[in-house]
Amino acid sequence: MNMKPESLKNVINSAFAQISQVREAFTPQLTPHEVGTIMSVATGIAKVSGLPGVGFDELVMFPGDVLGIAFNLDADEIDVVLLGEYWHLHAGDEVQRTGRVMDVAVGDGLLGRVIDPLGRPLDGNGPVAASLRLAVERPAAPIMDRAPVTVPLQTGIKVIDALIPVGRGQRELILGDRQTGKTAIAIDTILNQRDKDVVCVYCAIGQRASAVAKAVATLREKQAMDYTVLVVTEGNDPPGLAYIAPYVATSIAESFMEAGRDVLIVYDDLTHHARAYRELSLLLRRPPGREAFPGDIFYIHSRLLERSTHLCRERGGGSLTALPIIETEAQNISAYIPTNLISITDGQIYLSPSLFELGVLPAVDVGKSVSRVGGKAQRAAYRAVAGDLKLGYAQFEELETFSRFGARLDEDTRKIIEHGRRIRACLKQPEFSPVAVPAQIAVLLALTAELFDQVPLNRMAEAEEALRKAAADIPPKVCQRLDTAEKLSDEDHETIIQIARQSLARFQPKPEPEETS
Repeated sequence: MNMKPESLKNVINSAFAQISQVREAFTPQLTPHEVGTIMSVATGIAKVSGLPGVGFDELVMFPGDVLGIAFNLDADEIDVVLLGEYWHLHAGDEVQRTGRVMDVAVGDGLLGRVIDPLGRPLDGNGPVAASLRLAVERPAAPIMDRAPVTVPLQTGIKVIDALIPVGRGQRELILGDRQTGKTAIAIDTILNQRDKDVVCVYCAIGQRASAVAKAVATLREKQAMDYTVLVVTEGNDPPGLAYIAPYVATSIAESFMEAGRDVLIVYDDLTHHARAYRELSLLLRRPPGREAFPGDIFYIHSRLLERSTHLCRERGGGSLTALPIIETEAQNISAYIPTNLISITDGQIYLSPSLFELGVLPAVDVGKSVSRVGGKAQRAAYRAVAGDLKLGYAQFEELETFSRFGARLDEDTRKIIEHGRRIRACLKQPEFSPVAVPAQIAVLLALTAELFDQVPLNRMAEAEEALRKAAADIPPKVCQRLDTAEKLSDEDHETIIQIARQSLARFQPKPEPEETS
């Protein structure tokens, strides 16, 4: 039988392939199946022996499908951080290796859902539809893959967008004492992303169940759940879940960023995260340092926040903007954890209890707040008014303190104080009511043009509301320029000023009639 060399070669290759398949089918699997034993169980911690091949950060499985992360690897035993209800675990129970690290389901199927750090739904809407999974601990994007932060992330809050601008890809810390409105600023920012093609991830770390329920209800009422994912741990959850929660939320956010989308992530708050890690570290017998926090407390937050960035075009051009929240005690922003986070982030928004008590809401202290990206991530229309506004407000705060001593004021000083009071009144804003860009620009231009200075203070809220409604009459071409980096022309400027002047005319005091002799 004559056979061509090519045909003979194909037959031989086919035969070898069949032999290989048969050999693989009958080859015994030699993968080691390690089973360890629980030595002891403490609050959120288990000591395990008998797993010599386990790796750092590897997941291990306990009875009842309770997962744990291998933290301390010693020669004879390992310390495992437990991620579930561990009340039923006892010494002597078996522990198995999983051979994988902690990961989480990601993708569009998470939008509108409320989940815990293990990906389990908490909203009662059935299982989460997601096929792709990403590791929870991932390296931050290298510097060469990053692009400058130049596009603003509008918060809808006048004082922030005008004086402390936040850019897409920036990390802006929100800090202040308890009950000063930190979460309200974050929720307002999420609400303002509606119809702006920005995905939002809200991570609640160790929060009260009532506080989480309130946030979810607000987002649903304002129709913001369509573009939002909530990762939730409550105060009574094991400390291990509170520890991994922000990393889980960041991996979910990164999946959208790497798909070329803009993402906003809120960590509420990292005070609870630091305390959970301190609790775990002390239980693991790691040496306590300053304020009993372990030496690597800076690292757990830096490796988290460094993942927020603006990717270059070659990587899709997506961005991840972080708004971490931290709680201060007695206005002490120089405490250990706040100073750590201030040094990691690109600026901070400080909320003052004094302003809060005076009813200045949001209680943003402009003097102690800063955005290190600054005007580079701000529209030209804002830059045109921000400098004069900030200078006028700073002068007012200094002179207001001086005027309290009862000194007689000259006319120029009195004008500065009256103008500053109007600035403060205009920067007030109700909760859950973000303001659109055209309305903000109209109000800010009217302030710098001193059109509000003749309006009585008790009518400022009414006058501002009238001006914001009148901003709907700004020509569409001018509104388009407001949303770009293009500067406003003198004609555009005069158009907005004229609209403001007309809307505020009825709030000006009427001139008194002249007396006739």
